[in-house]
Amino acid sequence: MKYKIQQNNVLTLKDLPPEMRPRERMRNGGKDTLTDEELLAILIGAGGKDNNVTQVARNVITLLDEKKDATYEELLSIKGLGPAKASLICASLEIGRRRITSKKRQILEPLDAFHIVRHYSTRHQEQFVVLSVNSAYEVLSVDVASVGTVNQCLIHPREVFQPAISHNAVAIILTHNHPSGNLGPSKNDFGVTLRMKKCGELLGIKILDHIIFSEDDFHSMQDFNEFKTIDDL
Repeated sequence: MKYKIQQNNVLTLKDLPPEMRPRERMRNGGKDTLTDEELLAILIGAGGKDNNVTQVARNVITLLDEKKDATYEELLSIKGLGPAKASLICASLEIGRRRITSKKRQILEPLDAFHIVRHYSTRHQEQFVVLSVNSAYEVLSVDVASVGTVNQCLIHPREVFQPAISHNAVAIILTHNHPSGNLGPSKNDFGVTLRMKKCGELLGIKILDHIIFSEDDFHSMQDFNEFKTIDDL
């Protein structure tokens, strides 16, 4: 079956066979099988004449990656979102935030961190995501510090450590996705980790790990004893 490709190269839900549409996939496979875009597409329901629901969902994801506390007004500025849908998304985000902060998630091993950031693996660009934790290894915040190729010049310590400082965190876990699926650390990955470790030592905030992940798997630099290699650089 050939899909109809839109001019913006984004498929509409009607282009997909019934069994591949978000609601049907959730019903058959569970909520964990859906990407962030698909979950939002269910909330949005339908797009506008020029922006189909998939494109609107993608634009919302782009906004939330850049600013997780997006306001109603910012959501409303997205073409294809009216007051009703912007209110629905805003309310969903707020109730999710309240539920998460009411019961902190604990990280006891790299797999726990992977489950928290895994949904970022579907992004088309690398997302540098920082998990701030307390002394009991409970997650205080999850923040996108940078979007784009992981590079020492693009990732600033200010964006990495600011959430940890504001939440009085004792440690952070660095993570980023590799859209290519290759989980091996690059030279830039080692360089960024070394720079953040040095900054963390000055601030009294420990770097527990740097996890590189895809949708199905992850690579923990701590598990592979690569932090020792970094310390020798």
